[in-house]
Amino acid sequence: MRMEEAAGFAPAKVNLTLRVTGRRPDGYHLLDSFVVFAGIGDRLSVSPARDLSLTITGPFGGALAAAEDNLVLRAARALAEAGGIAPLGAVTLEKNLPIASGIGGGSADAAAALRLLALSWGLSVPPEALATIALRLGADVPVCLLRQPARMAGIGEVISQVPPLPEGLGLVLVNPGLACSTPAIFRARAAAGSTFSPSDAVPGRGFESAAALAEALSASGNDLEEPAIGMTPEIGAVLRAIDGTAGCRLARMSGSGATCFGLFATVAEAAAAAAALHHPGWWVWGGGLYEPPRSAL
Repeated sequence: MRMEEAAGFAPAKVNLTLRVTGRRPDGYHLLDSFVVFAGIGDRLSVSPARDLSLTITGPFGGALAAAEDNLVLRAARALAEAGGIAPLGAVTLEKNLPIASGIGGGSADAAAALRLLALSWGLSVPPEALATIALRLGADVPVCLLRQPARMAGIGEVISQVPPLPEGLGLVLVNPGLACSTPAIFRARAAAGSTFSPSDAVPGRGFESAAALAEALSASGNDLEEPAIGMTPEIGAVLRAIDGTAGCRLARMSGSGATCFGLFATVAEAAAAAAALHHPGWWVWGGGLYEPPRSAL
């Protein structure tokens, strides 16, 4: 098999809203979430090799093992099996996002691996087949394949379009330097007797401005935020800090935490807020939404 070199970007996934709408008999929770992608993320590259390997670099590379169950390697093996070929290639993952932080870093990495390796191996995989492989890897992987604002529902398999967002939106992401266990937060939510929410992740009206978007989003929420704060009180401190910055339209936790986001009308406001949020041990980023180039991987 002849391989080609390839490189691509795995942007952070941000849950603007997240509702837990039910639970299947097999234990999987049903979710309804409004997802966008930030201009910060991990980077992957692949080069020809006689076997499959993974090298992890970057600011958070030391906290992640290149073990056999790493999502990038799992994605490579699953894609190779679907294509009837041997999984080959030297993959390098530049880990710029915190680990277990509620912004889909591992899922975005797996999605990027599927895109890059399909190109490198010369595989022509229909989008629906690639989405099926992605879902087996994790609930967030299918939407991370798209890397565009979307509504994801069910266990991640139902993805639909959302109304256009206002241009030039700014985002701040802040993680207190703590990892959150998603299963533990779901258990804490169940122990608190929380009920399931209606499917209202995406407001029905238009988003003509950042203020209108924030107002529409305020009618929904993140059902995992309260139990996450109960387990990790630092999340509450992060939310208060973001909410106190100039120009912040909405402060909320993403996913199962501990990363929180602030919504701003402009990238400049988000960058200024990020500069004001320096705190020992916190990871802070400010910028805009991810905008893929025409030929982006």
